[in-house]
Amino acid sequence: MKSIPNLFTLLNLFFGCIAVILILQNGITVLTGPEGAQYISMPEKIGVASLFIGLAALVDFLDGLVARIFNATSPMGKQLDSLADLVSFGVAPGMILYQLLRMSFAGQENGLDVSIVYLLPALLFPCAAAYRLARFNLDTSQQYGFKGVPTPAAGLLIASLPLISWYTTSPTVEAALANKWVLYALILLVAWLMVSRLPLMALKFRDYSFKGNMPKLVLLALAVLSAVFFRWLAVPLVFILYIIVSLLTAKKMRSFGARPEQAGDNLK
Repeated sequence: MKSIPNLFTLLNLFFGCIAVILILQNGITVLTGPEGAQYISMPEKIGVASLFIGLAALVDFLDGLVARIFNATSPMGKQLDSLADLVSFGVAPGMILYQLLRMSFAGQENGLDVSIVYLLPALLFPCAAAYRLARFNLDTSQQYGFKGVPTPAAGLLIASLPLISWYTTSPTVEAALANKWVLYALILLVAWLMVSRLPLMALKFRDYSFKGNMPKLVLLALAVLSAVFFRWLAVPLVFILYIIVSLLTAKKMRSFGARPEQAGDNLK
């Protein structure tokens, strides 16, 4: 029974590795329209990889739940959890950003042969994720509140980008995701949010009172409404709302006493 949570954690890592494999398979093509305009065709496998990152997030949630059910939390489980998260929510999203940058350059003349120097900023994301996870493992005060954006939340944000690009009907959104400057800015912003010490709420219910959990319930309601009306675009919208609601309730969060972090908890 003690090993069951670790099996979920390894499944998280397994899904993350599959995502990396799918992302790195070449398939970017440049199409020419009827008037000579060039269009970038996003490989379908990148969208599938995003879904595997979503599956990794699901089992990441379940490993913490299972660990508490079987009272099987352990220091090893905590370390293993962070190592798996680094791949699934750090390296895999970083590779998505790498490919998105490649696609942003592909529309230019000889764009597919762009120097790797222009693509390396994508690696800031997994570096920030590694720093965030290492700091989390050493910090015992992040049980009911976080310092900086949790790695899985940042990873899911990046994982949503190919799906947004694939399914959006908005030319503005599609153009933004194909703009290298937008991608560079996004990399810097999200990396900074992960390593920052912004006080953000943990999505855990400490009790069953409405008053004590009102910010989380409001965020949950807004997330459901966003998903209904905006589909995949709801992911970045909820990410922004999460930060806003957290900052608005930061003072209340600080009133909670610090408690030791338990291994296997699902957001880092």
